[in-house]
This record gives sequence, C-alpha cells and structure tokens, in this order.
Amino acid sequence: MNFLNLFVIIPLLMLLGLWLSKNIKQIRGVMVCGASALLALSVVLVFMYLGERQAGNEAEMLFVSSIEWYKPLNIAYTLGVDGISVSMLLLSSIIVFTGTFASWKLQPLTKEFFLWFTLLSLGVFGFFISIDMFTMFMFYEVALIPMYLLIGVWGSGRKEYSAMKLTLMLMGGSAFILIGILGIYFGSGATTMNILEIAEMHNIPFAQQCIWFPLTFIGFGVLGALFPFHTWSPDGHASAPTAVSMLHAGVLMKLGGYGCFRIAMFLMPEAAHELSWIFLILTTISVVYGAFSACVQTDLKYINAYSSVSHCGLVLFALLMMTQTACTGAVLQMLSHGLMTALFFALIGMIYGRTHTRDVRELGGLMKIMPFLSVGYVIAGLANLGLPGFSGFVAEMTIFVGSFENQDMFHRVLTIIATTSIVITAVYILRLVGKILYGNPVNKEHLKLTDATWDERVAVICLIVAVAGLGTAPFWVSDMVSDSILPVITQLSVH
Repeated sequence: MNFLNLFVIIPLLMLLGLWLSKNIKQIRGVMVCGASALLALSVVLVFMYLGERQAGNEAEMLFVSSIEWYKPLNIAYTLGVDGISVSMLLLSSIIVFTGTFASWKLQPLTKEFFLWFTLLSLGVFGFFISIDMFTMFMFYEVALIPMYLLIGVWGSGRKEYSAMKLTLMLMGGSAFILIGILGIYFGSGATTMNILEIAEMHNIPFAQQCIWFPLTFIGFGVLGALFPFHTWSPDGHASAPTAVSMLHAGVLMKLGGYGCFRIAMFLMPEAAHELSWIFLILTTISVVYGAFSACVQTDLKYINAYSSVSHCGLVLFALLMMTQTACTGAVLQMLSHGLMTALFFALIGMIYGRTHTRDVRELGGLMKIMPFLSVGYVIAGLANLGLPGFSGFVAEMTIFVGSFENQDMFHRVLTIIATTSIVITAVYILRLVGKILYGNPVNKEHLKLTDATWDERVAVICLIVAVAGLGTAPFWVSDMVSDSILPVITQLSVH
C-alpha cells in the first residue's frame, strides 16, 4: 500500500471512531489520537522525502501510485508528492492538531462538529496528495461542503448569511475549475487526467489555453481571495468558530494558490505568460486593498480576515512573477500565513470566549488580565508585520526579491506597490496591539477573567514554535520547495 494512503485512511478511521463515540471523553480521545497520528505521519513524510532527495532521487514526484477508477474518462486515483505538497501536508496536520485543542470545550453538538471538521480535513489532505485532476477536484469539493454547516450551525454573528455567501461563491469557483479541467482534458487530447503526463504532452493549443487558463485560475483564485472575488472571506472568517477559522484561513485558502500553480500555470504555460499581467494587477490590488481594509476595521476577526486577503494575495502575486525565487517565496508565504493566521484566530477565539466581544473599542489592558494570551498575540502580530526571526519576514523578503528579478518596468512597479503593504500592516498591527493589550481595561468586569487553560496553551505554544522555527531555519523548506518548483519554472520558461 502507498504510504500516502494513510492521509486518507486516518481521517476515515477518525470519522468512524467519532460516530461510535458515546461521550465527550471518547470524542476528545479520537480527535487527539487521530490528529497526533496525522502530525507524526507528516513529520515522517518530511524525513522520508528529504532522504529520497539525498539519495539522488530527483523525480518530479515521489511515492507515486495509481489505481484506475473510471476507464471511460481515464480517471484514476493517482497519488504522489513533491516538496510543495509535503510542506502543505505538514502545515495541514499542524493546524488540525492545534485546532483540536482550540475546540476542546466546544459546545453544543460536539460530536457532530468534529465529524464535519474531520471531513473537511480529509478533503484537504486528499487534495494535496493527488496528481490526477479529477481526484484533486473531488477532494476539493469534499473540503468545501462541510464549511456551510460548520459556520451555519456553530458560527456566530450573521452566520447563516456568511455560510450561504461563502458556499455559493466557492461553488461558483468550483464550476469554473470543473469547466477548466474538462477543457484541459479534451483540449489536450489526453488519454489520462494525470497532471504530469498532460504536462509532458504539451498538446493544448494556445487558443484553447487562453480560454481554460483564466477559468481555472479564477476558479482556484476565488478560494485564494483573488480580487474582486474575495468578499466571501471576511464574512466567512468572522462568523466561523475558532477551529474552523484556523483551518479555513490556515489551510483551505492555500488550496487556491496550490491549484493555480499546479494546474493552471503548469499545464498552460503559454497562456500564463500571455495573460499574467491581468491577474498581476488584480493580485496587487488584493495585497494593498486587503491591508488598507484591515486598518479601518474594529472587529478583531475582520481585521485578521482582511489581513488574510492581503497575505494570500501575495501568494498569487509571487506565483505570477514566474521566477524560481518568487515562487519559492509563494510557498513559504503559504506556510507562514497558514501558521500566523491560525495563531491569530486561535487567540481571538480565546479572548472572545472570555470577554464576549471582538470590538477593539471595548477591549483594553488585557496584558494585565491574561498575560499568556496577550504575549501570544504580540508574537502573532510581530510575525504578521514581518519582524526578522519569524516566518513572515522570510516569506515576504523572498517574494519581493524574486519579483524584482524581472527586468521590465511593469513587474518592478507592481512589486514596489505591493511592498507598501508591509508599512500598512505595521500600522494596523502596532495600533491594535497598543489598544487592546496595554492601558487600562475598558470594562471593569474583564478584571475577573482568567488566563489560558492547558489545552489552549498547547495550541498556542505549538503554533508559536512553528512560526519561530520557520523564521529562524527556513533553509530546509526552501531547498525542498525549490527543487519541486524547478520543473514548473522550466515549463514556463520554455514558453
């Protein structure tokens, strides 16, 4: 059996275990065991992958296997990983593990919540290990469907509106993806939906690429918060429960950037070159607009949601620059943003659970009341604004250096405009930290509140260690990712 199948089998076993669980203790036991197994599995996979590389195995994908599913359309359950997907699997397992502890005391309908949460995780893991377009799309849909119930049932605020808006917009993006995938398959005259085999054929006519590329890029870009299709993101994040916000912003939005790179750009390089300028302008708007929008928000979740629009915009921006350095920075940004935003949403959920407000104007002096959560928030903020030593600095500097490698004025001007987001981010983060953490409490009732419990500390510490670890030792991820980006960059440079 292919080692990668365990990333699907373990969530399926977790679903079975949750269904059979009779009380909250059994539910928590299943989630902790399953999430720990997935985290251990992803760490083992990282070492296995690095070991294969050191052994001189320079294959584009490792641990590849294929089982035929549906012969008439040549659909196969084809698995394989490279450095990009390995890093995404590691990110996903960290978020699932910490999200489990962040939801330790969730009520009501605990079993049902974790069933949908695990199904969402199954879709994410399946997506990152698939190299068959239809299989990827299937897991993509599995990851999207649970979001409606997770927000609509367990969310807060305008949860029904937010859940419906998110679901409809993302399903609209899915329709674009499906049309694009079918266009690629029939347009290339392929006898397979295997991404690697289609890329080797180079059979998609340029005229058809110019049709299927924008459809596919926009379809995945909707999930990656591409302007102007980003409006579902702030509402969805603001209404989602803590663990769902962590998984949604930390991992699910990364499916967008991953799909744009793996399918749209890799399989249609000529159209990527021809039409990239349009999407570069849109992603630059996302980067700057998201940062400015975060400045004027008063809800903690909306601030982080618009910050996510800006940072996810940087991912697509870097990919469209089509240099190896910029694309490496894009993957580092996916990892960095996933960890940072999960930490932010975890802390916001913990603060909200105590104060029952996310309004910045009603918070103050939290450092005196809950020092552990406040210090964690300061660290998350410093990482978000790109302080050296944290993951945000490494990712953003790699993106901007790689983007500036393009010699033409158009790319360099857009790069300069995008760098202004660093200053804007510093403004709203420092102002926010000063307002809610220092000074005197706005509400005297907050003086009676308690600091983080043990389960909350586990989630926060794990995420802080990951953010600092990526920031201080990014080389192993960078080297692993660079090798995997090279085939795509080669494909793009040929055309």
